[in-house]
Amino acid sequence: MSDTSAAFVRTEQVPPSPPPSSATGPYKWAKDNLFSTWLYFILTFVSCYVIYVILGNTLPWIFAGVWNTSSLAECREVLDGVSGGCFSVLTERWNQLLFGFKYPQATEDTPRTVLGLLPAVGYWRPSLTFLLFFAAAAPVLFYKLPRKLLLFTAIFPFLAYYLIWGGTIMTPILALVGTVVGYFVYQRLVTGSFAAGFFGGIAAAFVVWIIGGMLIPENANEGAMLQAVPSRDLGGFMLNMMLGVACVSLSVPLGIALALGRQSDMPLIKWICVIFIEFIRGVPLITLLFVASVMLAYFFPPGTTTDLFLRVVIMITMFSAAYIAEVIRGGLAALPRGQYEAADSLGLDYPQAMRLIILPQALKISIPGIVNVAVGLFKDTTLVSVISMFDLVGMIRGPILASTEWNGVYWELLGFAALLFFVVCYGISQYSQWLERQLATDHR
Repeated sequence: MSDTSAAFVRTEQVPPSPPPSSATGPYKWAKDNLFSTWLYFILTFVSCYVIYVILGNTLPWIFAGVWNTSSLAECREVLDGVSGGCFSVLTERWNQLLFGFKYPQATEDTPRTVLGLLPAVGYWRPSLTFLLFFAAAAPVLFYKLPRKLLLFTAIFPFLAYYLIWGGTIMTPILALVGTVVGYFVYQRLVTGSFAAGFFGGIAAAFVVWIIGGMLIPENANEGAMLQAVPSRDLGGFMLNMMLGVACVSLSVPLGIALALGRQSDMPLIKWICVIFIEFIRGVPLITLLFVASVMLAYFFPPGTTTDLFLRVVIMITMFSAAYIAEVIRGGLAALPRGQYEAADSLGLDYPQAMRLIILPQALKISIPGIVNVAVGLFKDTTLVSVISMFDLVGMIRGPILASTEWNGVYWELLGFAALLFFVVCYGISQYSQWLERQLATDHR
């Protein structure tokens, strides 16, 4: 072969050898994070030992648990000295833990409704409301869904009220009509002044509610399609969920209004918001709950009976709105002055600038703080047990542990309550982290 032809001979290239297993994969992660130094090695060993001790004592107690007895005494007889949990209290009292001990159940004599398929009362009503809640919350939580679904989100609060409380359908319809009238009044007046639109919309809604309430007869609940359930009969984890969802949903827009009012150029509105925020933040929540239970009824017109659930929602909403207002004010203060000047240069008025430029950025900055307040608020709903509202903790401390069958069962009940609250709070936390990643559009 000549030299010319040899130059065109393609030499076979040898692929590079893969890196050793110690440089990639779980081995490298463990080496870098768990055993990189002697201090890390000791801490890893101690942590593994603590986890072993906890699981070594907890898992046998869980797996040896009893689920099918009717009292604590029967549980102890079945266990016969073996360490195990008495989880029978969960299977025996699950309905009270979730729905309270007074929420009416359906019986054979309960009249049928909804085309004769479902009873007029029963656990199906709060269960259906819970499922519909996810459908209503999805368009708000996930912005990529069709915006037309927000129509169901707007209707859901009134539908949920009708399903849980029952009674005449005129009450949720009146509430919906008042809300719609208030929204149109706000849209009409906000072009001239944001404050006029905000307070005018609230005033218009209250006028419709007061006049409409006078037109509904007192015996309107008699013969209703869904049997009326008083708020005193609500309880269990259902009550915690209702308070948490209602108060968080109401406190966020109220907190935004308070934060904007605190930065207002109008001295009267500014000082009203400042005094409200500082006073509410300086008072413990349990004090406000006692005020809701005892004193708040005196602030309503004479002769009117104000529902205890409504009073508690008002106080918890005011409490959380004050904290959310400060969180959002921090987000507004974090924005550079150029954002406000950019809105002015585009010729936007105050409501347009807040809605399109300022608030979206401020709320994105405030997501961790708002979620922190929401998680704390949801856990604080257990304080309603001190004013004789039997939420999940109130059910455990009251009717269940006071009964002779289950007096002495603590770890099983409190562990179940902790599990429910952990699932909800962890879900909120994970969603907030996902939302922060989705909205991370700035350059770093």
